[in-house]
Amino acid sequence: MVQWPHLRFGLWALLLAVTAPAYGQWLTQRLAVPPGWSAVYLHVDASYATIDSLVAADPNNPIEEIWLWQAPPTTVQFFSTPTPLAGSSQWANWVHTGGGFTGNLTRLIPNAAYLIHSVATSNYTWQVLGAPVAPSYTWTTTGLNLLGFPTPPTNPPTFQQFFSLAPILADPSQTQVYQYPGGDLGATNPARLFSFYSANVTRGQAFWVRSTNSFNQYFGPFQVALPGAAGVAFGNAAGQIGFHLSNVTATNVTVALALRASESAPAGQPFVVGTPPVLVRGALNPTNLTYPFATLAVGGAAQSWTLAPQGQSGSDIVIVLGINRYAMAGNAGDLYAGILQFTDSFHDSEIDVPVSAQVGSSAGLWVGNASVSQVGNYLKVYQRDTNNNLVVATNGAYVVTNTITGLGAVTQPFPLRLILHNDGTNVVLLQRVFYGMDPGSNTVIATAESLLDPARLGNARRISSVNWPWTGTNTAWPFVGTLAAGGTLTSTITVPYDDQASSPFLHTYHPDHDNLDATFKQQLNPGGESYDMMRQVTLNITPPSNDFASLTQAGQTFYGTYQESVVLVGLGGASRTFNSSGSFAINRISPIASLSRP
Repeated sequence: MVQWPHLRFGLWALLLAVTAPAYGQWLTQRLAVPPGWSAVYLHVDASYATIDSLVAADPNNPIEEIWLWQAPPTTVQFFSTPTPLAGSSQWANWVHTGGGFTGNLTRLIPNAAYLIHSVATSNYTWQVLGAPVAPSYTWTTTGLNLLGFPTPPTNPPTFQQFFSLAPILADPSQTQVYQYPGGDLGATNPARLFSFYSANVTRGQAFWVRSTNSFNQYFGPFQVALPGAAGVAFGNAAGQIGFHLSNVTATNVTVALALRASESAPAGQPFVVGTPPVLVRGALNPTNLTYPFATLAVGGAAQSWTLAPQGQSGSDIVIVLGINRYAMAGNAGDLYAGILQFTDSFHDSEIDVPVSAQVGSSAGLWVGNASVSQVGNYLKVYQRDTNNNLVVATNGAYVVTNTITGLGAVTQPFPLRLILHNDGTNVVLLQRVFYGMDPGSNTVIATAESLLDPARLGNARRISSVNWPWTGTNTAWPFVGTLAAGGTLTSTITVPYDDQASSPFLHTYHPDHDNLDATFKQQLNPGGESYDMMRQVTLNITPPSNDFASLTQAGQTFYGTYQESVVLVGLGGASRTFNSSGSFAINRISPIASLSRP
């Protein structure tokens, strides 16, 4: 056992606590495992399954021991014999014996180094399927660090090339690197690397590294500062996410970003329906105040940025990615997942970042307004003679040559309130709705005040509209169509001619508008004093514009054109139709999908 001063090896227990699995995007990391003892480094999160299932379930897997350092030691050390590991609280282990499995290490966490013991007589490639994670390391100020570097899987750089942009590490007299070449632990295992020019920084291999009396955070020429451990996770509502891309070297660095498809999800994990349609926001167009964008497509062109040297203007930039939700087909909750792959112009680093999004739902309560700006005309055009006199027919009536029924602009738009509820499948139009707490302290959307907690009515809200017929049961008129960008909704509201509560032609206490004959005893037929009325309402939801903000908006607001046809039916079934149109906008004020009814 070789002693080293001031070793503080990773905070793996902390990493395990703060790294929440972001399953949905999958990548296989291939680790080279030689016979005997070696050290590997995981860039993927494989904690979705136990080590038993990842290792022992494969009869061809020769790995019999896995050791993870889970707490810093009281003295600095690395091990040339496995004996001190056993029984130590500083290590977690998994051991495969003939009779089963022992140890307190049950799952593999990412950004962690492991000592591996293989009983094979030849090299073995261990394929670990997991969710890719961005690098997250803790270097010590002094002492040894057992860690790995996010170098490209193919043609990795040498230590000399990799450290060349970090002069503090490039000098072998100041930086010590040890590796486990395989075989039994002993005086030459781990072995110190003296030639930085020939040894490669192999991805997935863990090395003991110490830089004398220096503080270091170098793991490649650039850093990606993500908003969280889950990577770029849009969920089912977010439309845009920003993060920092920074240069940590003294020279210009060009960083490229490409989109890669996720591998198939393992059993028991959510099915990936496709790769998310990722957009990269460009600079603001001052002419129309919109953002142009570039599309990241699998197999398509990468986007790149040249970063100025560290500390200079342009060395740290903000990248804003968006998700084209209009292009995400499927059912609410369907998962789109992929991998954002960052590489640099020196071919030193490859950082894989998970990106995911779920198809959003338009379920919930939507409230907004329509603005009627055009109404249908009913103007007759009469025939005139050569002297510009009206022509009279043989029956004594003026001769009509044409009737103008097209839409015409109004002097002042007329507002209509819209109240819609979507349960995820069915959309209805409501005259009123109640929003508050029920007696069980649940927030509800209800059609009756009686469903709310009487003691909390002061904090409840009633939303109503005088534009739609009032009914005692609070009728919900169903829409036909889809509440989504580019969709169309149509509903028909019927108002009987004798509906004293809602017919605009009736006045219960006016003798000329009460729908009764002169004796006030006999109800008149439709068309006598009032009419049967059918209102057909159509909402044409506008597809998003071809700009970054419109394509990435998360479906919390819908705009479009409002159309309404009012059909009046009178005596003998005669009818006349009146049309109007305008615009509308509705906002989702609650995602509650259930509508409580008495």
